[in-house]
Amino acid sequence: MKLLIGSDIHGDLDGAKRLISAYEEENCDKLLLLGDILYHGPRNDLPAGYAPKEVIALLNGYKDKILAVRGNCEAEVDQMVLSFPVLAEYALLSFDGITVFATHGHIHNTEKCPPLMKGDILLHGHTHVQTCTPFGNENFYINPGSISLPKDGNPRTYMLYENRTFTLKDFEGKTLWEKKL
Repeated sequence: MKLLIGSDIHGDLDGAKRLISAYEEENCDKLLLLGDILYHGPRNDLPAGYAPKEVIALLNGYKDKILAVRGNCEAEVDQMVLSFPVLAEYALLSFDGITVFATHGHIHNTEKCPPLMKGDILLHGHTHVQTCTPFGNENFYINPGSISLPKDGNPRTYMLYENRTFTLKDFEGKTLWEKKL
């Protein structure tokens, strides 16, 4: 299975279009969204391409390909307009002998860790800062950064998962790092 992983679209149509283009170009099987899909939140600047209605239409066209978790900016009203589930606090995924706890990061994170077994992966967005950091009991915290509002001087990024390997890329197709487990 090949996954494209993205986080923190925040209603940015340009970012959502780039994400879908990467999904198609990378020939992925599923798209995993780690929350904050439509709303920019009171702490963030308004994304340059803020157009949540157009983001809704674009993503709903991929409803059978998307797995999403709830971000701190998601509301129940978002579920009324999106055709795929967006209100789960986390998803527990298992593939290639790896267990991944996928969440947004505002509830479960390295400070408030979910129950992880040795070697499990904690995957979340929320911080808008891409990382791949070991912690805990041979665990890794992996963050794909942000589609629309990256922080700490990072570019807009997305992540791929295939064959026990997480690969972070920018939207120009440049590989920024790769982690094989």
